[in-house]
Amino acid sequence: MLTGMAMQLIFLLSTSDLISGQIRYSIPEEMERGALVGNIAEDLGLKVWELSARKFRLVSDERKQYFQVNSANGILFVNERIDREQLCGQRNVCSLSCQAMMENPLEIYRVEVEILDINDNSPSFPKSRYSLQVLESVTPGTRFPLESAHDPDVGTNTIRIYEISSNDHFVLNIQTARDGKKVAELVLEKSLDREQQSNIHLTLKAIDGGLPERFGVAEVIIDVVDVNDNAPIFDNDLYRTRLKESSPRGTLVIKIHAADVDEGSHGEVAYFFSNQASEKVREIFTLDQESGEIRVRGTIDFEESEEYEFAVEAMDNGAVGLVGHSKVLVEIIDVNDNAPEIQITIFSSTVPEDAAPETLVALISVTDRDSGRNGDVQCQISTNVPFKLQKNSENHYKLVSSKKLDRETNPMYNISISAWDNGSPPLSTNKSIVILVSDTNDNAPRFEKPSYNIYVAENNSPGASIYAITATDPDLNQNSDVSYSILTRDSAVSSYISINSNNGNIHALRSFDYEEQKKFEFQVEARDAGVPSLSGTTRLHVIILDQNDNAPVIVSPLTWNGSAVVEDVPQSAYPGHLVTKVVAKDADSGQNARLSYQVLKATVPSLFSVGQYSGEIRTARSFSDQNPITQRLVILVKDNGQPTLSASVTILFSMIANLTERLSERANLYHENPTSFSDLNIYLIITLGSTSFIFLMTIIILIAIKCHQARTVTYGYKSTICCWRLRSSQDRFNRRPMRNDCLNYTGVGDRVAIPGAYNYRVSLSPESAKSDFLFLGSCNSTIPMSTIKVTDTNATKEF
Repeated sequence: MLTGMAMQLIFLLSTSDLISGQIRYSIPEEMERGALVGNIAEDLGLKVWELSARKFRLVSDERKQYFQVNSANGILFVNERIDREQLCGQRNVCSLSCQAMMENPLEIYRVEVEILDINDNSPSFPKSRYSLQVLESVTPGTRFPLESAHDPDVGTNTIRIYEISSNDHFVLNIQTARDGKKVAELVLEKSLDREQQSNIHLTLKAIDGGLPERFGVAEVIIDVVDVNDNAPIFDNDLYRTRLKESSPRGTLVIKIHAADVDEGSHGEVAYFFSNQASEKVREIFTLDQESGEIRVRGTIDFEESEEYEFAVEAMDNGAVGLVGHSKVLVEIIDVNDNAPEIQITIFSSTVPEDAAPETLVALISVTDRDSGRNGDVQCQISTNVPFKLQKNSENHYKLVSSKKLDRETNPMYNISISAWDNGSPPLSTNKSIVILVSDTNDNAPRFEKPSYNIYVAENNSPGASIYAITATDPDLNQNSDVSYSILTRDSAVSSYISINSNNGNIHALRSFDYEEQKKFEFQVEARDAGVPSLSGTTRLHVIILDQNDNAPVIVSPLTWNGSAVVEDVPQSAYPGHLVTKVVAKDADSGQNARLSYQVLKATVPSLFSVGQYSGEIRTARSFSDQNPITQRLVILVKDNGQPTLSASVTILFSMIANLTERLSERANLYHENPTSFSDLNIYLIITLGSTSFIFLMTIIILIAIKCHQARTVTYGYKSTICCWRLRSSQDRFNRRPMRNDCLNYTGVGDRVAIPGAYNYRVSLSPESAKSDFLFLGSCNSTIPMSTIKVTDTNATKEF
């Protein structure tokens, strides 16, 4: 049952940020777990809600947490079984101390709980049976010390009195030693007569003062002997000496002496420890039986015991040895043999990097078991760390942060704590603690460059990865867990690419076509998972690279549904004569669009040649009568890409003596299939028809003006023309219509580039003057009529 409540509350220190004080309680030992000690909240003047709000906690130097506080009601209760004898031994005052600490503001109170003894142990004797030899000649009043019983309780609960069973010769005398213990002695009250009674059986009973009282018993057997009637007598009833605790084994403590007035062997004395001397005394000291010298045998520790008091005996050498008794008191002198002890009572091994200065990291307790100056200690920590030591109370310190921390600069601190005493020489102790700096989200993800160029070949596989973008974040855990996303206002970009939010891999959602799109750009955002999250951006430029995926397309000469093109070549053409020109285009770029021309197949290979890069087809030699009138020429056009792509065109050449004569077999060369026209064919026919009509009307007017001139007109050009053969008879035109189609015609003239200005050179000769008029009309919609040039032998006119 609780025997004490809050007895005293003393405030020792009060500042703006720290309040210290002391509160004391008293409770009996062996209380059940959960037993009430006191209402610490009420005793400290606190509201119950403040315990949780201000992070109230108990900090103890003991290994066991003997007390706990119920944060719901402020009750201090017993948390562990408390055995006063185990905790404090025979000390009169036994207490447990701890610290009650609160934050905001920081308040620290020393809580001391005195443990009161209860009568939970019975007295006990070292032996259950003792033998005592007493001479029958011993006079009444002689005292015989008895071995004391032991009771681990203290105060009133320890041994109060000894009792002895009823007998005719002995009574019991009770004395109190210096340490307050009861010592029992047998006193002879009536002389002994061995002849009447040779031994006496007594029961010795030790009774404590507890409620209810407890007792222990031992049997004492007294043998009555006859001889030697003088016992040795010591020089002093009490021998007192002082001894340093650092004394080595074998050191002389004191020499005792006793004298026996008997003669002979009855006067020879031997020294012994009394039965009252404890086992601890026998472990620490030795007693020489002959010389009476007491020397150090074991290790002496002032912190364990400040003095040793024990009884000695001197026994003579009689048939029945007589014993003299004395006591020895050895006072122990303290020396500085204990280094300070450092204990970390509260320790936060991890401190956030955004913690404000003066943040509490640890509570440090420094103790020294020595006394006096040997027990005065000082403490400090290593320098060059962002922490400092503040003294809280005597031998208690606070370790707090001194400035703002940065985990990215230094994620860990190894702090050395040093403590030393004021002894001579001083002793010191070092202890190291490791403080980890925890991460906060103070760094945004960062890309290596503000912008990136991504080169992607066209015709890529949809879904394939085209680039991997990475942003770094020096933070830890979720603060460095970066996710990626695309930032763009162009909805089309979202259909082009996607990004893996976890690893930054960029994937193409479609196959790119260089001919449709050359490049595009967008922004990528990297955002961490911190709270609040931080982000960084970079710009990506996607550049489409051309591949050779387009074959050359023959632009000129035009073909109808894959049929061969018919060209008229005069049989009188000289070597190098420009017959026609093959024009092709390629939708690719660079080397992929660089075209070359070559003759793939020819009826007479030696008759024609083609320019490798110009595509111009010229006669390689003069035409002979042995050569077929119709020549078939296959021209291959290929690009310079890898792999090479190509196209071919087939051209039929008719070798004619007169350009105005038409070959009848040309009717079989073209087969019109209206259903197979493409959109491009339709556009070309419309353009060709309109252009031909305008050009035809212009030529008719020109021919009418110049027909009276006696010279030959030769139209030299490289183009597609429409021809009509007209005959003049008696001032009228007899028109014979030709095929309603377009033929490729090549005359004699200067070489011109296509596309561009088409030059027509008209040469007038006597041979041509005798023939019909020649009407020329361009079938190419791209021929600008304003650039047509007509050249004769005398002058050049521009229409």
